[in-house]
Amino acid sequence: MIQFLQIAKDSVDVAVKVESAIKSGHVDLIIDKLVELSISAGKSILMAIVVYVVGRFLISLIQRLMENMLSRRKVEVSIQTFLKSLVSILLNVLLIVSVVGALGVSTTSFAALLASAGVAIGMALSGNLQNFAGGLIILFFKPYKVGDWIEAQGTSGSVSAIQIMHTLVVTADNKVVYIPNGAMSSGVIVNYSRMETRRIEWVVGVDYGEDIDKVKAIVEGLIKADSRILQEPAPVIALQALDASSVNVTIRVWVPNAEYWNVYFEMNKKIYDEFNRQGVNFPFPQLTIHQA
Repeated sequence: MIQFLQIAKDSVDVAVKVESAIKSGHVDLIIDKLVELSISAGKSILMAIVVYVVGRFLISLIQRLMENMLSRRKVEVSIQTFLKSLVSILLNVLLIVSVVGALGVSTTSFAALLASAGVAIGMALSGNLQNFAGGLIILFFKPYKVGDWIEAQGTSGSVSAIQIMHTLVVTADNKVVYIPNGAMSSGVIVNYSRMETRRIEWVVGVDYGEDIDKVKAIVEGLIKADSRILQEPAPVIALQALDASSVNVTIRVWVPNAEYWNVYFEMNKKIYDEFNRQGVNFPFPQLTIHQA
């Protein structure tokens, strides 16, 4: 800042000298002073441009090197996205300080000004600092990672990125939801992708009077015919409840996580087709009216 004020003072001195030269008729002196001022300012501006261009090149180079290094070390994608975002911000702040220094402004004073502004901004943006801390907690404890299907903060979807302030979740209908990391680190998260296997449950209602053993045998045949259904833990087929209009049978099986929805929907169709083929009736709500 002191250097900047000195440049301003020199400019004022030059202007005074030029005015004096005009009054005394010294045109050559006027031209010399203008050239001197232009050269002084031009050097600073040219140096700032060179620093900016070189700085942008170095930032791009560092980002590419870091990306290659993280990929070679097979660092998790969630950590990669977080580190890339953080390094990009830090490098750009450093570039701004360097450009300002090249213009002749004291970087010490500028750094002090940035620190003071940082304190004020930090107090005003305490929520964002919480999100930053939340991002670090997520990366450290890893409740989820990029690619996991999660349910959190009323949103269900696949994690596409973990940034400094937000976690990006892509929903089933392809909407991108930005969830603050502060809320993610302190809220309830359901991670559907963490375990290798998942349990599927169906509740199938049949008419009163149907042979439950026959129903069980049909379902067992369908389960054994599907190689995606695991035999350990063993499938469970049991009479769940005698409902108002139906006898409800519960079917529980375990499948690989990636096959959950495929097995769920396909088995629904298989049960419907096979029950119809073998004459097992599905109930529908009935109301019996007794007339006095």
